[in-house]
Amino acid sequence: MSFLKQFNLSRTSLLTFIRELDEDLVDRKSKYFENTIRWYIGNTLLMNEKLLFVKKSSQKLPSHYNELFSSDIAVADWSVEVPTLEELIGQLEEQQIRINNFDDLFWKSNVKFKVPYGHVETHGDLLIMLAHRESEILGKIKLINQVINAE
Repeated sequence: MSFLKQFNLSRTSLLTFIRELDEDLVDRKSKYFENTIRWYIGNTLLMNEKLLFVKKSSQKLPSHYNELFSSDIAVADWSVEVPTLEELIGQLEEQQIRINNFDDLFWKSNVKFKVPYGHVETHGDLLIMLAHRESEILGKIKLINQVINAE
């Protein structure tokens, strides 16, 4: 299953990079970016959870993550306590395990919603899209890190 390999490469690359980040750095705001590194990490985690674990009973993230990391939420809107970088890393690792535990039937089954980008029909297609998105976010996190370190 090449889509799982693609996802695992993206997720492992993200985890490898963010493990080296300083807790204070992930909350520093740059005038050049809408949100912080912590927001982008949390948004990646939340979007994968919402799109792959559609049943509420299968979702493992705290419900207040919607108030922190939804696409329509900015860091300036935060009014609840944010998870630590260590907590986010642990949740990304645990989510990766759960994603890898889906069976072949799941990956071949059709998604029950319309995805705005690309031609996504099956959950396997969806994982390819999410892996691509995760790679894009890693690039943005690296750029934010460079800019903040240069400021």
